[in-house]
Amino acid sequence: MIVLIILGIIVLLVLMAVSLYNRLVKLRNTREQAFSDVDVQLKQRHDMIPQLVDAVKGYMQHERGVLTDITEARAKAMSATTINDKIAAENKLSTALDGLKVAVEAYPDLKASQNFMNLQGEIADIENKIAAARRFFNSATKELNVSTEMFPSNLVATLFNFKREPLFELGDQRAVVEEPPKIQF
Repeated sequence: MIVLIILGIIVLLVLMAVSLYNRLVKLRNTREQAFSDVDVQLKQRHDMIPQLVDAVKGYMQHERGVLTDITEARAKAMSATTINDKIAAENKLSTALDGLKVAVEAYPDLKASQNFMNLQGEIADIENKIAAARRFFNSATKELNVSTEMFPSNLVATLFNFKREPLFELGDQRAVVEEPPKIQF
């Protein structure tokens, strides 16, 4: 009788471990799928950048460094292979694009160019889609991270090498976003 009770407890523990493992695998796959959605939007942004740089080149003779930074950051972002490397590279590309936005302010003719305005609108639309996809990715990552840290799933996570994964945060842009807006009258 005691043997049956012990055997029942062991079977119950094994079933619970299998269930927790399957949940962790599902969460990891959801996170990877969410990053695939982000990756599609990032590819669209990468495809738009050469057009934007070409539209700006004629106007911004003195801003070659900004255009070079964007081109180099785009190349690094496109060659990144892991999710974590892509996150770091995309944060650098976003910072470089922010530098372009600041530089454009000094060129009223460029800001009036219809081609540039269309490209700027398309890139803004892509940036909004990236933000939405990033929110979903971060939500999936958060759910995975919580599951890898909570008891008893943390025991299964440790056993099968599930670990805390980084969020796709704003990186260098965080300081700009957290800075209060300057209001001038």
